[in-house]
Amino acid sequence: MAATAALLVAGLATGCGSAEPGTPDKAAKAKAAAGAEAAGAAGALGGHAAKLKAAQQARAVAAKKWGLVKPPLMAPAAPKTKPEISTRDGFEVEDQENLPPVFTTVPTEEKVVFLTIDDGAEKDPEFLKMMQELKLPYTAFLSDYLVRDNYPYFKEMQAAGVTLNNHTLNHRYMPALSYEKQRQEICGQQDTIEKQFGKRPTLFRPPYGNYNEDTLRAAKSCGIKAVPLWNEEAFPNRMDWREWDKDLHPGDIILTHFRGKEDWKGSMTDMIRHVMKTVTDKGYAVARLEDYL
Repeated sequence: MAATAALLVAGLATGCGSAEPGTPDKAAKAKAAAGAEAAGAAGALGGHAAKLKAAQQARAVAAKKWGLVKPPLMAPAAPKTKPEISTRDGFEVEDQENLPPVFTTVPTEEKVVFLTIDDGAEKDPEFLKMMQELKLPYTAFLSDYLVRDNYPYFKEMQAAGVTLNNHTLNHRYMPALSYEKQRQEICGQQDTIEKQFGKRPTLFRPPYGNYNEDTLRAAKSCGIKAVPLWNEEAFPNRMDWREWDKDLHPGDIILTHFRGKEDWKGSMTDMIRHVMKTVTDKGYAVARLEDYL
């Protein structure tokens, strides 16, 4: 047995080649590095899974607090390559080329929709708390005549990650205005948002969804890159649909407003409960519009 052990030791020593005692060979180093890399990757995946699970649990708790029957679905990661946005058929102006695209849906195969909120009349602090606790993304389109009495409300919104965009100074019917008047409405709101909130918008929504070629030319001259409209409009007790099938579609933009009980049969939190029931029941998640543009 001792002789056999000696032979095995000798064979192992021969197999180690000419490496100096105590120095690992290249194969061992590579194996160790690969193991460390695999362990790091597994750790990262495990960490991501743990964070995702924790976020889902927190969202479920928040959903129960805010009266949602089901927690909102988690949106997928933002696309690495942004989809190409073009003007929807039938929404073109005569000379559409080189003007900002007008669209109601973002091209995507993901079951996501985008929530957008217009004007700025209602400034409900419960709405801000609800959206922050549920971690629901949304995009605001502001008209200054409704916002100027409480800029701090919208600064709080912006601090939570909401992008504040252009809905004109005074919410006028744009096609009835001259090019210069339209430009004053749009560029004036660009200047106001930059002054009050520190960032010039790139998205514009015309009041009532009405526009003409002058509107788009004026918007472009003011630095606007795109004109998102909507495919659905949300209220506390119903959804209005643009399409004949009265259904959601991947990439649809949902419109609602900063409104309260003076205008609606319900509050903004009631509206969010109804929207999220509709969206979640249909298997959709709410994603951040700016991640796709």
